[in-house]
Amino acid sequence: MLQLYDSLARETRLFVPGDENRVTMYVCGPTVYNHAHIGNFRAAVVFDLLFRLLRRRYGDAHVVYARNFTDIDDKIIKASKETGEPITAITAKYARIYDEELAAFNCLPPSLKPTATGHIAEMISLTTRLIELGFAYAAEGHVLFSVGKFSDYGRLSGADADERLAGARVEVAPYKRDAADFVLWKPSKDDEPGWESPPSWKIGGRGRPGWHLECSAMIEKVLGATIDIHGGGQDLKFPHHENEIAQSACAHQGAPLARYWLHNGFLKMGADKMSKSLGNVALPRDLLKKHHGETLRFALLSAHYRQPLEWTDALIEQSKKQLDKFYRLFADLDHSESVECPESVILSLEDDMNTPEAIAGLHELRDIAMQLDGAPRVRAAARLKAAGALMGFFAEDAKDWFKWTPLSESAGLSSDAIEALLAERAAARKAKDFATSDRIRDDLAAHGIVIEDGPNGATWRRG
Repeated sequence: MLQLYDSLARETRLFVPGDENRVTMYVCGPTVYNHAHIGNFRAAVVFDLLFRLLRRRYGDAHVVYARNFTDIDDKIIKASKETGEPITAITAKYARIYDEELAAFNCLPPSLKPTATGHIAEMISLTTRLIELGFAYAAEGHVLFSVGKFSDYGRLSGADADERLAGARVEVAPYKRDAADFVLWKPSKDDEPGWESPPSWKIGGRGRPGWHLECSAMIEKVLGATIDIHGGGQDLKFPHHENEIAQSACAHQGAPLARYWLHNGFLKMGADKMSKSLGNVALPRDLLKKHHGETLRFALLSAHYRQPLEWTDALIEQSKKQLDKFYRLFADLDHSESVECPESVILSLEDDMNTPEAIAGLHELRDIAMQLDGAPRVRAAARLKAAGALMGFFAEDAKDWFKWTPLSESAGLSSDAIEALLAERAAARKAKDFATSDRIRDDLAAHGIVIEDGPNGATWRRG
């Protein structure tokens, strides 16, 4: 039974979807104006794991996972003005990079990738409904949501009115009826992208949506008024998710936006959370030059998703060492059969995605396999591989895993060069020229290449 911690209910609940034939999940994606940092990737990896668990339980065809791209935003407009690049070129570039980098982390593509600019009509429609129902009002070219009209406002974050106002960093504009009211629609300058507002709003001119409005409109369009799971980072609880809840519930006669709310904890660099505003970020772009994406995924899943995670070089190195142990077992086997994931690992993962316990389960499965020989060892290794696959691990061929070269070391020996030296060494050994054979072995060792001689010849891996 899948159990998940619901941030809104503040308890772990048995997961029961509204419709087992169409299980829906939405996760807030990036604002595509620059490279995402590894803290952003924690949410993507965590919810990729949940996507895999849901597909296993309900079937691939019955799970719909949407992760959006925010492609209209003040930061994007600023980037365009600073670089001279068109907005569409900037957003397309960084959306592509984001997808490519997540693929390197073994993340499955979501079912849907809606964009904000692709749903402007839905945003205008949602805003119109909120105005007509009395939950929103127009003022000086803006349309604002009236927070005081929604009695449950603040229930998700749990903050009182003063804390919410401070946390939102809102501008107390004179046209707001209440300082906590938030923008649904804002005016656009002549040199900024914008869309005409309906005459019924009586604000005139061109404008563009506020960030909070975008997600509610996209969710309704691609998944429905009420979805099963809404996910994102802990920092999105307030104001983003709080505002989504308010505007969606008010537009749909009180219907909840999501049955379950899930939030992952912060990634920390030292004493502080990782943040672009603080300047203490690590970028996947740079990390992938030094480390295999699967190593980085393992590191991100090494702690429980709701707990803070200290991001360090030591964490990455330890993750690599653990993966090496698993791949070394697979490298010793000529083949493996396809089997089901062991129940022990499934139980850990379905207990609110307890990845530390699941990883401990992987090591137990490896220990069992190491004690066996022949067919039983192959079958035990297959069980381990199935368990890892459910978590997004062990996607590489074992031999390729050990031959993988960091881009930062690409100036070193290439695979072709190593193979050529091994062939030269084999010829030297055949001719009983052991001095040459030993020299080649030592030269390779100096480059971090480990040679392993076996009955079928020598194999190599990067140490």
